[in-house]
Amino acid sequence: MFKKILIANRGEIACRIIWACRELGIKTVAVHSEADRDALHVRYADEAVCIGPAPSSQSYLNIPQIISAAEITNVDAIHPGYGFLSENPYFAEVCKECNITFIGPSADVMRMMGDKSEAKRTMKSVGVPVTPGSEGLIDDEETAIKEAEKIGYPILIKATAGGGGRGMRVARNRDELLNAYQTARAEAEASFKNSGVYLEKYIDNPRHIEIQILADNFGNVIHLGERECSIQRRHQKLIEESPSPAIDYELRQEMGRVAVNACKEVGYSNAGTIEFLMDESGNFYFMEMNTRIQVEHPVTELVTVSDLVAGQIRIAAGEKMSLTQDEVMFVGHAIECRINAEDPETFIPSPGRITTLNLPTGPGIRVDTAIYDGYFVPPYYDSLIAKVISHSRTRERAIARMRRALEAMVVEGIKTTIPMHLKILNDPDFNSGNISTRFMDRYQT
Repeated sequence: MFKKILIANRGEIACRIIWACRELGIKTVAVHSEADRDALHVRYADEAVCIGPAPSSQSYLNIPQIISAAEITNVDAIHPGYGFLSENPYFAEVCKECNITFIGPSADVMRMMGDKSEAKRTMKSVGVPVTPGSEGLIDDEETAIKEAEKIGYPILIKATAGGGGRGMRVARNRDELLNAYQTARAEAEASFKNSGVYLEKYIDNPRHIEIQILADNFGNVIHLGERECSIQRRHQKLIEESPSPAIDYELRQEMGRVAVNACKEVGYSNAGTIEFLMDESGNFYFMEMNTRIQVEHPVTELVTVSDLVAGQIRIAAGEKMSLTQDEVMFVGHAIECRINAEDPETFIPSPGRITTLNLPTGPGIRVDTAIYDGYFVPPYYDSLIAKVISHSRTRERAIARMRRALEAMVVEGIKTTIPMHLKILNDPDFNSGNISTRFMDRYQT
């Protein structure tokens, strides 16, 4: 087992990794920007190293500085968390060259799954259902028109290096296609320095379902069920839950089998998530694979009584998984609300100092956060400030517990999305499980 791990991240996920390391008896090193000197992960870690100014490009994305911090503190491994460098194959390669274990999959697999067009081709080749679409990237408007007519409208234009909804546009006819194609390419180039796009059949009112995978270095792969991630705004998830109210035992087994087989075929190891779109008939199609721990991992941990972060660390340290698929158990229902420092009506970020804070407690409530009373929420990073997770025997009780928790949660000094979450939790369609990725259209401003 590792003796010391550097955490190349910030916020709640950095704290979450520290907790896992504490339980495993591993020392931790926090890296931080100048803006995060007073951050909670800096206080909780055994050591801390400042790696640059506030902008993430000069700190949390600064590979030379992070590697220098790792070498100075003599760590055995680096955990990248999610976001930042977590899916950067070059960073994984640099870690390997420096004899530092990267807690995640290999650079080759990460590179394969990171290119969405290539990932789709790979998944199709190993028998995973994929959405009808172009075979490769679309380099000009003429090809886009031909492919769109072959696939059939409506069409989704997707950036091959995309994420978070950037570089994605829907076209319902030829006129919309030309404008959406150019817009998607320009946005992809600006966001990812890669203008490559491909086309897919657009599925109306789909559900976003993802399967959590754990795989060791000995060929053992298991799934820990699904997460329902359909409540999202502009492709950014807001509420996640497990199990999905639309998935029965047979479908769960089938989706899990497909995901496990795909990971075995590509030689995947560590934690990962295969994401699917599911239509109203229950047909599911591969969307993408995330080669890291997910923001929403706590709902899976609660319903499977597991620790995914500790599992990541054990696998990276060369341990063989002791848990078999038959031993994975599912208990009750869990829901996660992502609380952001944003105006709940306009979703404009709301950085600033927290003047009063009360975090919810009580039966079946977990809060993953890095904020505290008096903490200054910086304007430089993602606006996520807390994840509130509820767990109970049934979905109905889990929703009731979440309502109770959010009604008791007080964050003053900044605006948060708590009122929006309460509105969703009181929506009859949400309570009946009648949801899709179009659910939030009714609340758009």
